[in-house]
Amino acid sequence: MSDALVQIRSLEKTYTRGSGRDAQAVHVLQGLSLQVHKGDFVALMGPSGSGKTTLLNLIAGIDRPTAGELMVDGLDITRLSESELARWRASSVGFIFQLYNLIPVLTAAENVELPLLLTKLGKRERREHVQTALSVVGLADRMGHYPRQLSGGQEQRVAIARAIVTDPLLLLADEPTGDLDKASGEEILELLSRLNREFGKTILMVTHDPHAAERAKRLVRLEKGVLVSDDVKAPASR
Repeated sequence: MSDALVQIRSLEKTYTRGSGRDAQAVHVLQGLSLQVHKGDFVALMGPSGSGKTTLLNLIAGIDRPTAGELMVDGLDITRLSESELARWRASSVGFIFQLYNLIPVLTAAENVELPLLLTKLGKRERREHVQTALSVVGLADRMGHYPRQLSGGQEQRVAIARAIVTDPLLLLADEPTGDLDKASGEEILELLSRLNREFGKTILMVTHDPHAAERAKRLVRLEKGVLVSDDVKAPASR
């Protein structure tokens, strides 16, 4: 029995393009196997169309594989029903998007609270969790601000607070610095490194940026749906 937090074996994802006689099978992931251990910080790199975001979505339970095994913390999530998968995802996965995905009419605190509305926590407990998460990302003084009142870097920090507020097993980040300037991007990378280093968060990050990938402990490269390299490295000193 593996002690990996994420255990992937012979994972395949195939889409059908077109219909009828013109239908073509597109093999996005082809027999991919990968282990991610608790406390890992993995950067997923590769050219566009290599399957990076597809892999992230499969691990998050947002999409389902065509074939193969995908175990997270000993649970084969491919066998869960849609309702079971939704409950598992709400408690186990924090997702960080390139474009933040904050709701403009909600304050920072209200955006961060959203995942907690799916739990059994009372109002006071939810407020305490929100305050803690926003403090961790350095925005305790911005709880009442709306997204339009924040910089891009601050919006992404609110999004990260939303991702960690349920204390998930996994943080999955899809190009988290892709829409930010260099200085703001550096702040976000340092925050992710700190979440991994000080809080032990397991992070998988899709990125095109070699500088961002330097923050990770492992660099996994995909090409045409195949894992071509998996290098454990010392993270860049800061």
